[in-house]
Amino acid sequence: MSKVHLPIMLLCASLWAEGSYAQESYVLTLEQIFALADENSKTLKIEDAAVIEAQQGVQVAKNGILPDIDISLSASYLGNGLLTDRDFSNGKNVKMPHFGNNFSIQATQLIYGGGAVTNGIAMAKLKEEMASTNREAARSRIRLMLTGFYLDLYKLRNAVKVYDRNIELAKIVIKDTKARNEAGVALQNDVTRYELQLKNLELARRRVANSIEILNYDLTTMLGLSADMQILPDTALQSQTLPTQGLDYWQELAQNEAHAIKQSALAVKMGECGEKLARAERRPTATLIAINHFDGPITIEVPVIDKNFNYWYAGLGVSFKLSSLYKANKSIKQAQYKTMMNLRRQEDALEQINLAVQADYTKYMEAYDEVATLEKSVQLANENYRVIENRYRNGIVLVTDMLDASCQLLDAELQLANAHINVIFNYYKLKNTSGNL
Repeated sequence: MSKVHLPIMLLCASLWAEGSYAQESYVLTLEQIFALADENSKTLKIEDAAVIEAQQGVQVAKNGILPDIDISLSASYLGNGLLTDRDFSNGKNVKMPHFGNNFSIQATQLIYGGGAVTNGIAMAKLKEEMASTNREAARSRIRLMLTGFYLDLYKLRNAVKVYDRNIELAKIVIKDTKARNEAGVALQNDVTRYELQLKNLELARRRVANSIEILNYDLTTMLGLSADMQILPDTALQSQTLPTQGLDYWQELAQNEAHAIKQSALAVKMGECGEKLARAERRPTATLIAINHFDGPITIEVPVIDKNFNYWYAGLGVSFKLSSLYKANKSIKQAQYKTMMNLRRQEDALEQINLAVQADYTKYMEAYDEVATLEKSVQLANENYRVIENRYRNGIVLVTDMLDASCQLLDAELQLANAHINVIFNYYKLKNTSGNL
């Protein structure tokens, strides 16, 4: 699991600063946004920890194939013994050596466990794979979320430019209307109406600026950057050429790469492995055993022999739980039902991904159609502006007509820019659904 190390000092040195903002402003590309998220996202750090835990679980499961070695050492005080007849008569004391010692070492090696160990290791590896898949799914979700924030920020900054332009135009109209009012060819009510329009524009701009501030804070927090840093979207993003493969390509990609499909397939394998573990309960286990004892004194004789006695033995041990004959069946059935449930979930995941890819692809193509339509709208708005501008210079139309045409052109251009951004977002959404983000 590799990480892209992107220290902030080096990043800031390579970014282009925008001087028109009071705070530090930097242009960040989407790839840089993704790299920072991979490095600093708290959610991904949790997923990373889960992967490490699962990897350790594999090592723990592998311990089952290693021999068990037990060593014990003890020293004890032995009291005198009491010897009696069977009817507890004729009792007499038996002197004992009072120091007792015991040392033993025992080694056991499992040679057959009914598949419990091998399937336990296989289950641990599947859990590790599931943790990695969950991490990739979380990474993809975070990237899509950041893409949405980033592109919304792009749209809002475009909107600020339009509002700034409209505010400047409104001020020109107010100045012109006041001059006409002083000349007696316009009413004071006209001046008031345009001043009210200016206030509404300024309020709308303020709302957009607040939204930018909120989005910027969300982005800097998720990326581990300073809250004072102003993120500027890369304007080159809008002009990039995106692939337009057909639906079949995306459906095939999703079948192979979609995280939900991978997760459901792993769940089925884990269920099947769980069945094998349940069946292992009704199988015998066989172990190799080697034991050595060094004890003293020898208390099995009367009088007691005050000597040390060392003995050892090795052999094969076989054990079988008779209770598993009537207990294990229930565990096996439970594991089988779990596998069946996971198979149903896998079928559902395949269907849901298929539907989601089809819907996202349709939206992606629709976004391209919207761009084509709005390009025509910009062309018509340009033509209208040139006609109105020519008439205004010839004194045929009023300045308000000229300004209305200018606002229409600005609005059309903004809609086209936002449509290009929608294409980008729908593309990344399709990549996320197909497991390729």
